[in-house]
Amino acid sequence: MRFSRKLLGTAAVGAAVALLATGCAGGSGGSGASEPAAGSEYEDVLDVNFGYIPDFNGTSLLAVAEDQGLWDKYGLDVTATSFTNGPLQIQALGTGDLDFGYIGPGAMWLPASGQAKVVAINTLGQADRVVAQAGIDSVEDLKGKTVAFPEGTSGDMILTLALEEAGMTKADINAVPMEPSAIVAALSSKQVDGAGFWYPALATVEQQVPDLEELAKNQDFEDTVAFPTAFVAGNDVVADEPEKVDRVLKALRDAIAFRAENTDEAIQLTAQFSALDPAQVEADAGNVQILSLEELDQLTEDGTVNTWLSGMVDYFVQAGKLPAPVDPAEFYTGDLFVQAGE
Repeated sequence: MRFSRKLLGTAAVGAAVALLATGCAGGSGGSGASEPAAGSEYEDVLDVNFGYIPDFNGTSLLAVAEDQGLWDKYGLDVTATSFTNGPLQIQALGTGDLDFGYIGPGAMWLPASGQAKVVAINTLGQADRVVAQAGIDSVEDLKGKTVAFPEGTSGDMILTLALEEAGMTKADINAVPMEPSAIVAALSSKQVDGAGFWYPALATVEQQVPDLEELAKNQDFEDTVAFPTAFVAGNDVVADEPEKVDRVLKALRDAIAFRAENTDEAIQLTAQFSALDPAQVEADAGNVQILSLEELDQLTEDGTVNTWLSGMVDYFVQAGKLPAPVDPAEFYTGDLFVQAGE
């Protein structure tokens, strides 16, 4: 059975999605022509276009699913496409070029605004930082300084939270939205004074700027807001293709269980999947709270996940990303995630 990976760089969002639509997505998007693999629990094969981000959070479950034959097990023919952020994947879900994708917490406002469905919680992210060049010792010291951030991502979120805690807003700084690769270059060359950003990309910056100052991190705000990462699906996929959703969730559940029990192996598989340095992936995984399958089921059923998402919704309303609060039940299909394990 075919499993293929594609690399999608970012330029303009529209150009990126057009590239995906014309050159990167494999399969027919429905019931594929491939024969089921030996040992498959199904008599047919469904094509799935799956977006991911090449880091531990965004890749590890796909790497495990490929290595452990989970796509084959559940009759899935997967084309995985690499993206640099979540918002691009949400747009590709909306145009039908992706069926599923991965987002960090900073992009959670997009499904909350009705543009996709969250179908599975993945991990709790702890990789986000507000950093600054040497000599800038506090968030308050960023006033009037040039600060980069990837708009609509967890880097944007951590910067907004840190400014708010300091009694500031983006109006108090020279806030400059940039692509992640541009932020690495700008920080490394000291063209910007600071950034809302994340590991492992910051590890690359630190090789060039070892005296980079850390001004804020996820854990500084854990009493008020969580930073869940998640897998998302297109609204039409959830509404019209329940069998595909169920099979993908079954595969993800198996991969979640494997990752929790075999984290070191999952790190190695992630490195191989995305051609990354294993040491870099290990460091990246150190900024992640891995949740077991049992924990995720319990946290979903007892309402904890909805509490996390409600807190994020409140943040996004305050930040101007959402016009009004949204019930997590409108965009998180936790019932489908739990049912896939029954």
